[in-house]
Formats: sequence, structure tokens, C-alpha cells
Amino acid sequence: AKGPVSEAIAEKLTSAFSPVHLEVRNESHMHNVPTGSETHFKVIVISDKFKDARTPIKRHRLVNDTLKEEVAADGPVHALSIVAMTPEKWQAKLEKGEAVGPSPNCRGGDGSLPKRNEA
Repeated sequence: AKGPVSEAIAEKLTSAFSPVHLEVRNESHMHNVPTGSETHFKVIVISDKFKDARTPIKRHRLVNDTLKEEVAADGPVHALSIVAMTPEKWQAKLEKGEAVGPSPNCRGGDGSLPKRNEA
């Protein structure tokens, strides 16, 4: 089941970009945070609205601006990985057999987040 942060991210990205493909992956389980956390996400946003944003950094800025409340210093999202493409680029990636894999495993972080529940 998706939590409230996942849902908010999906709703905001859908509203802003009308994506032809959207994935909101909660990758918090890969990090040293309590079970059920919503702190680390990967979003895959495929939209025609990225046609004028020709570089990855411009597309990332558009996504970050849309999710500014979630990624703020006092917001719920600690880390956000972004894949933002036009439908044409996405189709070319799929045709090459290139998938978007999970983010790398956590390497320890800075200790600022609550620790994983130790049972």
C-alpha cells in the first residue's frame, strides 16, 4: 500500500506534468530508517511537458519545484532520485532494453534520520 507521502508525490506530479508514465518508488526500505518510512524516493516521470527542458538538470528542477514542500529541509523526503524524460527518449530507452533499476544501497547516511527498528 502506498503511504500519504507517496500519494502526495504522485498527485502533484500527475497534476503538473500529465505524465504518460509515472512511477513513485519508495526506496526507504533500502536505508537505515524505521520500517514503513517514507523518506527516500525514486520518481520516473515521462511527459511531453519536458520537451522544452532540454537538459536533465532543467527537468530535475521542474520536478523539484513541483515537490518543493516534500523536499524542503523540514519536509518528509530526505532523498529524491529523479528520472525525467520525454516519451520519445523513454521509448528509445525501452527499445534498447534499458530499465530503470533501484538506487544503490545506503552507505550509512549522516545519522540525521531515525534509525531502523531493531527487533
